[in-house]
Amino acid sequence: MTSYYVAWWNVENLFDKKNSGHRTDKLERTLENELKGWTAAIRDKKLKQLASIIVRMNGGQGPDLLGVCEVENREIITMLVDRLSILGRPYDIVHTESKDNRGIDVAFIYDTTAFTVESDADGDKIFDHWIVKRNATRDILQVNFMTRHKRRLVAIANHWPSRSGGQFESEPYRIIAGETLAYFHERIREIHGDDVAVVAMGDFNDEPFDRSLMHYALSYRHKERATRATNPTFLNLMWPLMGDGRGSHYFDGFGMLDQFLVSEGVVKSGLPFSVKDKSVEVLNFPEMLKGRYKQPKRFGRPSSASTFDETGFSDHFPIAMVIEEKD
Repeated sequence: MTSYYVAWWNVENLFDKKNSGHRTDKLERTLENELKGWTAAIRDKKLKQLASIIVRMNGGQGPDLLGVCEVENREIITMLVDRLSILGRPYDIVHTESKDNRGIDVAFIYDTTAFTVESDADGDKIFDHWIVKRNATRDILQVNFMTRHKRRLVAIANHWPSRSGGQFESEPYRIIAGETLAYFHERIREIHGDDVAVVAMGDFNDEPFDRSLMHYALSYRHKERATRATNPTFLNLMWPLMGDGRGSHYFDGFGMLDQFLVSEGVVKSGLPFSVKDKSVEVLNFPEMLKGRYKQPKRFGRPSSASTFDETGFSDHFPIAMVIEEKD
């Protein structure tokens, strides 16, 4: 049995320094207030803080596959990977530029000894699926990975539209995102078969029980429902963690906005892939906790004195799990 440690983290506004040469003039103007005081030194401190957690994942071995969101561009992700060099792992990056107004993207960091990106004569199997709400916004990034044993594992990174403006007022946008994910899940199955292994991960900005995830992305709580449906469905792996009050994000209480969804090809018995029992977790090392409720300790930004803390990390905790593959 081969094990793969898979993690996801919303790293909260990981921008390059103010006046970076890797940013358009338009985006520089859009981010003017957010980037006040965001010097190279502050950026590097944020990178150091994030890296200090990532290198502790997987018992100090680091993740085999890490999905991230709220990263500005490939250059800033490369800076983060550089700070993981202590692990001695040959990490590579999959990233595409989204059309989000604030320039924040999703990406994958992966160990090339564990995964390779599937390719053929038409190129690498990397796909961007745009979520459109009058204007194009955050993308859903799909990557067809091949494992050490030359089996396909499709990973999909999500960062769904936020709840700013109100949870219910903004809900239709996340419903659109759920429909988009479900449509491409169906297309993946049509091309690669019903037993294809698909792992969707992300900050969905909704809870596992919300309509966008249950009724539109078709992600469910029970294994039986996720394997006996006519339509392509997911099993949402976060439900067992919610009963004891755990969560990945805190706003007037803990919520489980960050989630892993796995397809029938990972859930059904007898297939090559499975999720290791009780391996799904929210990572919250002691230094990441703040306040009486032990919510995530934010790094924030210099332009907001109430949130800025150079000893912080992100407003989300990472989540992780272990996927097993038969040898």
